[in-house]
Amino acid sequence: MAFGRPKKLKAKWEKFYSKEEIEFEVPNISIYEQVMQTAKTYPNYKAYTYFGTKDTFRGFHKEILRCAKAFNALGVRKGDIVTICMPNTPEAIIAFYALNRLGAISNMIHPLSSEEEIKNYLQEAKSKYMVMADLCYEKVKNIKDETNLKKIIVVSPKDSMPMLLKVGYTLTKQRKYKRPKYNKTYISWLKFLTYSLKRETLPEIDFGKDDAAVILHSGGTTGKPKGIILSNGSFVALTQQIKYKFKRLKPGDSCLAIMPIFHGFGLAVGIHTFYALGMSTSILPQFDAKTFDKLLDKYKPNLMIGVPTLYEALSNNKNVKNLDLSNLKYVICGGDSLNYNLEQKITKYLEDHGCTAGIQQGYGMTEALAAVASGSKEVNKIGSIGVPFPGNYIQIVDPATKKEVKPGESGEICICGPTVMMGYLDNEKETNEMLQIHKDGHVWLHTGDLGHMDEEGFIFYEQRLKRMIVSSGYNVYPQYVEEAIEKHPAVLQCTVVGVPHPYKMEVPKAFIVLKEGYHATLMTKISIKDHCKKHVAHYAVPNKFVYRKSLPKTLIGKIDFKALQQDEDGDDYDEEIDE
Repeated sequence: MAFGRPKKLKAKWEKFYSKEEIEFEVPNISIYEQVMQTAKTYPNYKAYTYFGTKDTFRGFHKEILRCAKAFNALGVRKGDIVTICMPNTPEAIIAFYALNRLGAISNMIHPLSSEEEIKNYLQEAKSKYMVMADLCYEKVKNIKDETNLKKIIVVSPKDSMPMLLKVGYTLTKQRKYKRPKYNKTYISWLKFLTYSLKRETLPEIDFGKDDAAVILHSGGTTGKPKGIILSNGSFVALTQQIKYKFKRLKPGDSCLAIMPIFHGFGLAVGIHTFYALGMSTSILPQFDAKTFDKLLDKYKPNLMIGVPTLYEALSNNKNVKNLDLSNLKYVICGGDSLNYNLEQKITKYLEDHGCTAGIQQGYGMTEALAAVASGSKEVNKIGSIGVPFPGNYIQIVDPATKKEVKPGESGEICICGPTVMMGYLDNEKETNEMLQIHKDGHVWLHTGDLGHMDEEGFIFYEQRLKRMIVSSGYNVYPQYVEEAIEKHPAVLQCTVVGVPHPYKMEVPKAFIVLKEGYHATLMTKISIKDHCKKHVAHYAVPNKFVYRKSLPKTLIGKIDFKALQQDEDGDDYDEEIDE
């Protein structure tokens, strides 16, 4: 499949790009090959910094090959799905590229996922091998026998830290959770790397742009997490698009890798794009928005990417006096919409600290590798999410007829381009709902988002068609949380809605009706909340649990979500947990 310009499609935004940029072809190479080329071209350039530990692209590439040999000796072959359950660490990133060198597929999952979620991810992927953060041990131990896992490689965030920091981490954070006893199933990262001695060379693999490379996880149209299969070509294409879109970036520039690698935005933009373009990253396994200004002062990155929550925290933080942000070439916001007032506030903060780049909104979804459109200093309109990246095409269509609407009219945002997913893992029904062939003969990704486009091709996001909640940049799917809470023996009904939050932008709030014979006692409420924590990711746990005798309904008998969102907490029981 050639990823050139789709025939018969016109773009109002073409004037913002050259003909070469609009009509670029995606080369038939893999993710690994892009980084290998960087290592050949810029061997002495810094690839990453991790708490003072540094490596060049030459050394980084050697570590990738060493890791690939170890995986190969372990038994990993082309097409195998290996699960990586890690925060941002050098080991996680090295493993990601090593697996790609072998033609294997990386199944990226959140290390703070619940026990049940981890089990489901592993079962769906049929993974035999897993690279896991040691903090996940107890959860994985409890579900391992229900999966196909044969070997679990255990990594600690301290493994690549300088010695003094290792000691500090051991004495403070590592003491808080149980670690595995190493045996035939659980092996340390260092032990795993010794397997590489069994392989002098690696097999040559026929692995190109049309082959599956990564599985990321999102809720699709129903909210139940599904594996999103993305090809090598998706990553390779995004690299080229970023190069064309943000022309002032150059080899040797740097970025703070604060967006997580199990998130499309973090893996594709925050890590791979910059390595493929010869830029370095400052890797952070855990990010505290309250210290963001100190990180900017320490690392002085040339590009900053984040979600609105992060920038809100930065603009409110006064810790670092005389913070100089003149080194920033681009400041990009994604993961959620940026309202006008916050955009103005952040822009002023940046200007007050020497940054003339301004802030540009981006737009995308994991099913299209997280970034499909954005503004830039050169091409921007206040309030818009910019124009599509070169090679991408966006239509605003009537949700009922799938016909393109006129400029200025609202409709569903649909995407066609080289970064669109291959489909959902073993889920043809959901795939066909998301990827639809229109009358123009092209496959379009239906985002479930409402927006409009002006005469010049600038896109303005309006709201979600579905009920999905975006909290601190994370997608929270109410139906999934509701189903988890309703499995508690005391719960008759649960409805989860998104409500505004001054810091996280939006948070889930649960309204619960108990079964007859149960009462909203303290013990019952604690039990329900603990049950919820066990079955959903931490960021999806409702901010508030409100107990009601009944829930409001519309005239046709459906739950009145709008009424619940406007609720002022005057619940019938007057028993609410507010965390």
